[in-house]
Amino acid sequence: MTTFERDAKTLELPWPFTGREDELELVRRSLGAGRPGIVVTGAAGCGRTRLVTEAVRGTDCARVAGTPETRDLPFAAFAHLLPETVSLHWAVQLLTGVRLLLVDDAHLLDDASAALVHHLAVHGRTRLLVVATDGAPAPAAVTRLWTGELLPRLVLEPLPREETAQLLVAGVGGPLEPLTVNRLHRLARGDLRLLRELLRAVREQGALTRIPDTDERVWRGPVPVTTTLRERTAPLLDRTCPDERETLDRLAFAEPLPLDVDALDLRILERLESDGLIGIDDLGAVRLAHPLHGPVLRAAAGRLRARRLAGTPDERELALKTETAALEHRIEHTDVRKLPTPVGEWLAAEGAPLPAEYAAVRARFSRLRGELREAMAWAREGLRGAPHDAACRIELALAAAQTGDLTTAEGVVTDGTSAAWLAAARGDVEGALEALHDGTGESDAYALHEAVRLGSPDEAARRLPADGVFAAHAQALARGDGPGLDRAALALEERGFLLFAAEAHAQAVRAHRDPSAARTSRTRAAALARRCQGARTPALSGLVLGELTARQRQIVTLAAAGLSNRQIAEQLTLSIRTVGNHLYSAYTRLGAGDRATLPWLVTEEPQSRSA
Repeated sequence: MTTFERDAKTLELPWPFTGREDELELVRRSLGAGRPGIVVTGAAGCGRTRLVTEAVRGTDCARVAGTPETRDLPFAAFAHLLPETVSLHWAVQLLTGVRLLLVDDAHLLDDASAALVHHLAVHGRTRLLVVATDGAPAPAAVTRLWTGELLPRLVLEPLPREETAQLLVAGVGGPLEPLTVNRLHRLARGDLRLLRELLRAVREQGALTRIPDTDERVWRGPVPVTTTLRERTAPLLDRTCPDERETLDRLAFAEPLPLDVDALDLRILERLESDGLIGIDDLGAVRLAHPLHGPVLRAAAGRLRARRLAGTPDERELALKTETAALEHRIEHTDVRKLPTPVGEWLAAEGAPLPAEYAAVRARFSRLRGELREAMAWAREGLRGAPHDAACRIELALAAAQTGDLTTAEGVVTDGTSAAWLAAARGDVEGALEALHDGTGESDAYALHEAVRLGSPDEAARRLPADGVFAAHAQALARGDGPGLDRAALALEERGFLLFAAEAHAQAVRAHRDPSAARTSRTRAAALARRCQGARTPALSGLVLGELTARQRQIVTLAAAGLSNRQIAEQLTLSIRTVGNHLYSAYTRLGAGDRATLPWLVTEEPQSRSA
């Protein structure tokens, strides 16, 4: 049959398709023989069209699409497939030979086209891949595809931070510094078109610069208010009421603000809330509705207005001290669940100097959460203004050693704990345990738990308070209790210790006698490890290779052996681009930043004991 193509709304960058591996596999399976197809929905800009385009690549597929301009024209979406005048019954008969039909922007279909798609689903002869935007008004015939259970539905969630990082690596051609990744991910909020626009504008302004002595690029400074960004934020920037604009600007420089602040007029807040520009959080504080709004308002404010609204240095210092105290309180109570730090993030993003005391605590909080590369970035922010600050140097050394960055760790090691992790990174676990006794920058509970992470739980099991999460980990490891380690891992994860939880699950793999339980622990450990920004610790060694597809394992093994993409392509009879795409997907699954981490990751782990 003839294949009718339509230009797809893809990212159309030099970026390969990255991430969404599980979703891609699900869509492809849904289009197999004997399957009816699938509906893919998600927020605007989340990559739905890019996903389905990848899913049907190389297949004999007819394509149609709805558009706002043709919603009142019968069968407009099918105009290239049907005669000029046609009835619904005749249209169904004419399309009987179409085995696979991609329906893009189905929420914009005219009623006749929507009815035709519904009838094709009922007849079941044509496999349907239907794409629609969540929350947008859609013809009833379209929504009945999934509410009437004619087709399964995949709701596409925003691209996670880890996969966004890999997409940015592919787009930029090299790694971005973690705080820059966080900033872009937060501003775009899952909208990949907005992500592309932000990155393009930053690069055009020359604001994306290389960090000395590294391959990473960093973005600091205000958000560039391009024509596209101005159009996106027009409801915000074009407010004609001076009092409303003043309220929005105050929030941009000081959000969140409590509702009882004297300068906030409730009637103005009600109007802004009804227009979707602000929201009230669970604590009753007022926030701007989108993370992009504050940076755009600050960038558009002008110097004098910004100086008036930004507050004095003393006020900013007090806000940072409040955030520091909140972070320290969480650490002291072994609870590092996500905590908002808007002032510190704002100042860091826009290149303002950060006190070393704040940066060190922020780095420690990130490290304990398993956000190792982020911890290194925060430590470096503190060292910019205080190059010899001991606390920042310790945090940089600890995070670097646990990612296998020996060069950085060797340059800043300052205490027993960082020396221990440097030894562990070199493969000397016994030396690491000895170094822990030489001195530590951690509190007693954290210091004792470091030995548990390195596989020596006995002393910690005796000394830690019996009702704590670290004690549960130590005691289960000392007993060789696989189920107990899994329970400890869940408790650690609940409190935000993602890396510790991954390590406990990985230790459970070796302790389980039931192979099925070991596989479950491995899967959980691998999923958590992927969120820990390239963590390379003894407990995780060789853990996640089994998470890859057979082709990915093959390519990763060759890359780890030192072969270039071209050499791998020649050996496996693949294109260089295909090899690169597989490597990017493998990096996402492995939590790796680049091929330098692959030799460690592909090391085989010891087999768990059989029953």
